[in-house]
Amino acid sequence: MLNNIFALKGTFCYSKDSQNLIIRENAYLICNNGISEGIYEELPACFQGIQVIDHTNKLIIPGLIDLHLHAPQYTFRGTGMDLELLDWLNTSAFPEEARYAESDYAQKAYQIFTEDLKQSPTTRACIFATLHTDATMILMDLLEDTGLKTMVGKVNMDRNAPSYLMEQNASTSAAATRQWIDAVSGRHYQNTFPILTPRFIPSCSDELLILLSEIQQEFHLPVQSHLSENPGEIHWVKELCPDSLFYGDAYDHFNLFGRDHCPTVMAHCVYSTEEEIALMKKQGVYIAHCPQSNTNLSSGIAPAARYLREGLHVGLGTDIAGGFSLSMLRAIADAIQVSKLRWRLVDPSLKALTLPEAFYMATIGGGSFFGKTGSFEKGYELDAVVLDDSSLPSPRSLPPLTRLERLISLSDSSNIIQKFVCGNSIFSNTEDR
Repeated sequence: MLNNIFALKGTFCYSKDSQNLIIRENAYLICNNGISEGIYEELPACFQGIQVIDHTNKLIIPGLIDLHLHAPQYTFRGTGMDLELLDWLNTSAFPEEARYAESDYAQKAYQIFTEDLKQSPTTRACIFATLHTDATMILMDLLEDTGLKTMVGKVNMDRNAPSYLMEQNASTSAAATRQWIDAVSGRHYQNTFPILTPRFIPSCSDELLILLSEIQQEFHLPVQSHLSENPGEIHWVKELCPDSLFYGDAYDHFNLFGRDHCPTVMAHCVYSTEEEIALMKKQGVYIAHCPQSNTNLSSGIAPAARYLREGLHVGLGTDIAGGFSLSMLRAIADAIQVSKLRWRLVDPSLKALTLPEAFYMATIGGGSFFGKTGSFEKGYELDAVVLDDSSLPSPRSLPPLTRLERLISLSDSSNIIQKFVCGNSIFSNTEDR
C-alpha cells in the first residue's frame, strides 16, 4: 500500500473530540499516500477506479496508541500481582531486566514481544527498553520490521538499583546514551525513534539528569518517565529532592518536564498535587493513564476524568508488566471501570469516564504525542484496525456503538483481521472470513 491511493469500506468509529464518538456506517475512507482524505457515503467521482478494500459489516477504528509499556517485562506478565510497586520492582522487574545484558536472550524475548504487539490493536507506542545499549538496538530493529510507529528508550539509572542493574555513574550512563543515539542515527529507521528515558527520579542522580538535559537540548528528543505513581515512591522523592516543591518539579528543575520544546510523557500521575497538575497543563506534559497497572500494584486510581476535562493531554498505557494485558481495547474498558470505582469510593463529585472519553484517550488523546494521528478526519495519518465481531454472536441486531463496546470488553487478537499504519497494511488475516 506504500505511496498509494485506496479506499477502505466498512463501518467507521472514531473521535472528533473527547465528547463525540462518530459512527459512519457502510462508508468509504479514502487513503492518499498514508493520509486520510476523509469518509464518504459514496465513493467520490474523483476517486472512481481506485482499489477498494471491502470490509462491509466490519468495524474499523483508528489504530490505538499505547503511551507507556516496558518491553523487557513482557516475559513475566501476569505474575507478581500480589506485590506493591517498589517490592514488585525489586522482586520481579529488576531481575528480569538484568537478563537483557545477554543479546541472545534479548533477541528471543523481544521477538515474542514485537510479534504480539504487531498482532494487537496497537499501532503506535512509547516503549521502555533496559539500560543495555545492544539489547535496546535489537528491540528497535525488530520493531522497525513490524511497521508499527514506536518511540523506544534506552533506560537510564545510576542509583538506588541493584548492582546488577545499575550504571556505574552519571557520566557512564550519559556516554552510553550518546552511543545509543549515534547507533540509532546510523540505522536510518523509518518507523522507530529514540526517546530519552530516565527511569524515574529515585534511580537517576542529579548529575545524570543534568547530562540528560544537555543531551535532550542537543538532539531535541522527547522524554518519557514515571510520575506520582505510589505513595511510597512520592515520599522517597521528597527525601531525595528536598528542594523540589513536588515530584514533577524535580524533573522540571532539569528541563525534562515539557518546557523548552521537550515533548514529555509521564506515566501514572495517580497522586499529582494541584501544583503538579497546573504545571503539566501549562507545559503540555502528556499523562499516560495506566488503570490496570495501578490496580495490580495497589497504586491507586488516577483522576483521569479530571485531567481530560480540564484540558490536559491524557492517553492510555498498558504498562506491561504492571499491567498484564497488551490489549489497548482492554485498557479502554479498564479506564472506565476504575473511574467508576473512584467516583463511588473516592470522589463522588468526579463523574466516571464515558465510553467516548476513554476511546478518545486511546486514539487522539495519546495519538497527538506522535503528531496528527488517532482519527479518520481529513489530514490525519491513516492508522486503522479492522475488527470482526462475528465470534461474539447476539440474538439481536446490534447498532455499531453497542458492537464497539462489546469488542472493547470481549475481544482478543482473533477479532483483528487487518491493521494499517500510515496507510500500509502491516498484516491481514482475512482468510475464511
